[in-house]
Amino acid sequence: MPIGISEDHLELAESLRQWAEAQSPREAAKEAEGKPSSLTDWAARVGEMGLCTIAAAEPEGGGGTLLDQAVALEAASYALVPGPLLGNAVAGVVDASLVSGINDGSVRVGLARGRVVLDGPVATHVLAGGAVSPLSDLSEGSSPDLTRGVGLSAAAAATDSRVDRLTVTLAAAEMSGVARWCLDTAVAYARVREQFGRPIGANQAIKHLCAEMLETSEAITAAAWDAASAFGEAEEQWALAVEVARTICFSGAVEVAHACIQVLGGIGFTFEHDAHLYLRRAIAMRNFIDPRPEELASLAAGGVRRRLHVDFEGRDASYREDARARVQRVLDSADQRAALVEEGLLAPHWPSPYGLGADAVQQLVIDEELAAAGISRPDLKIGGWAAPTILEHGSVEQKDTFLRATLAGEVTWCQLFSEPGAGSDLASLRTRAEPTTRDGVDGFALTGQKVWTSLAKEADWAICLARTSSGEKPHAGITYFLLDMSTPGIDIRPLREMTGEALFNEVFLDDVFVPASRVVGEVDGGWRLAVTTLANERVAMAGTRLDESVERTLTLVDGADLGQRRAIGEQVALAEVGKLLGARATLKALAGQGPGAESSVAKLLGVRSRQDSSELVVDLLGERLFSVDDPEVAAALHQRLLTRCLSIAGGTTQILRNVAAERILGLPR
Repeated sequence: MPIGISEDHLELAESLRQWAEAQSPREAAKEAEGKPSSLTDWAARVGEMGLCTIAAAEPEGGGGTLLDQAVALEAASYALVPGPLLGNAVAGVVDASLVSGINDGSVRVGLARGRVVLDGPVATHVLAGGAVSPLSDLSEGSSPDLTRGVGLSAAAAATDSRVDRLTVTLAAAEMSGVARWCLDTAVAYARVREQFGRPIGANQAIKHLCAEMLETSEAITAAAWDAASAFGEAEEQWALAVEVARTICFSGAVEVAHACIQVLGGIGFTFEHDAHLYLRRAIAMRNFIDPRPEELASLAAGGVRRRLHVDFEGRDASYREDARARVQRVLDSADQRAALVEEGLLAPHWPSPYGLGADAVQQLVIDEELAAAGISRPDLKIGGWAAPTILEHGSVEQKDTFLRATLAGEVTWCQLFSEPGAGSDLASLRTRAEPTTRDGVDGFALTGQKVWTSLAKEADWAICLARTSSGEKPHAGITYFLLDMSTPGIDIRPLREMTGEALFNEVFLDDVFVPASRVVGEVDGGWRLAVTTLANERVAMAGTRLDESVERTLTLVDGADLGQRRAIGEQVALAEVGKLLGARATLKALAGQGPGAESSVAKLLGVRSRQDSSELVVDLLGERLFSVDDPEVAAALHQRLLTRCLSIAGGTTQILRNVAAERILGLPR
């Protein structure tokens, strides 16, 4: 998914990309090797399109937003359009009087940072210290980027914070274009390049490499999108968004370019192939921008958190009054959970009578009103998986029995899916369900072993998968059961984990009877139920608080050295990107678009964030780790050990990368 989410942005990006590709920009860059001044005429070509003045103020400029400008620069960078695009785009925002000259190619603005002036060999003006002035006294330098030359000034340019942030914001958009071209190129090659009689994309190592490129590309795009979106918000909000982009986008683009060349193999190492041009731009821009994650750590340690907002464009008006009235009735109730259920607010996306059948806008309005009232929804835990399946596939009797009771907290659930030989590969499960009749009741006798079951001792009921038939397709003979955990024949044995606790359990089923009325859906049809979700899915916007371990690192900033502060800033950036991916998925839902890569990538990046940040906390403790009776140390170590399960639970990271490579990127099985 590119930076733009709206239809207008998608159309703008596509039209500009088609125009750019028709200009043969990469061929021009290769021809300009050693003579960057030969790229001068590209300023006029780009100017004719008004590409660099979209965000310049009217009446001289386009009067668009900085996000509009970012969308355009991403598209141009995907095609690797050469010349002073970045400098002209920043200058157009800083000084709208330059617009006509930028558009006819007579004004070409170089960006000064320190002694380096980007696009110096073709520039007529320089942007330094917050102002644009005619260029003078510049010697030609050398850059790895063949699409842009550099000049060296005699004196270092002063830094202006607004120009710096504008530069980082729009350069981050360019890095999104670089990363997306590299990802698309690698995936396209992996689909068709054959070795040993098969496409290389069928190889798991290549799938994982491409999936990791997808993760990094989506992170870059999300960070670039937010930096541009935050322009015009409170100064501290834009500053935080820009520092996240500075930390994520430039090193990330280099990583994706490296991976692209690795997938391409020998052809990617040739000068003839275009991949090196993208790597060269990424390397040059990373050095020019100079990521400083320690500054992000300082901002976050000072209490700054990103606050994401939704512009409903008036679509919330029809829902707002009703939501506010429902929330007020919950506030006035002595039993707020029961009132949440009665008002349809606990699961508003469910249909009546359990919810409100709320669409994406209504869900977000309800969330805002609940947050304003200080009301938190109770966590349904495994019930949040069981109930939607019953809602979509269960009988009327099953719905009447379980749904309202689950919402009210009267029924709790556990999940009996995983087995010693069937974790992520549920089609290999061995628990048997044999048809039988007991006391005149038709049903099934379940025998087998389940493992890694949390809440098994506390749960009233379980969702359970068992094999009811065998055939050529293993997943075709699985049935979905609702199992009363008080039924005779169930033996629950706690499993002690590395933390020292016993949250998980082994569950042994010995001839456990389940009435036929507790089969959800059809016999042998349970596989579809296990992988399905409601079409009207829950949407939400993340809060401002970061993950527990990331917040903990920020309390340790004062005693940290530079390297540690940089590591803290990187964890803040990763945690913020996870929230941004969720926000983009929500905004896509509001725009009526189907789910994209964001949710899968958010899961993968979220696991990495929680594991890495908990590890960093322990590292920052140093010798304190060996303290006796220090509750903060004990909590940090517990979190460090506990988070190791996150890359295993709910599908291992490796399996999820296979799924992302096949289902999102279209690589062969």
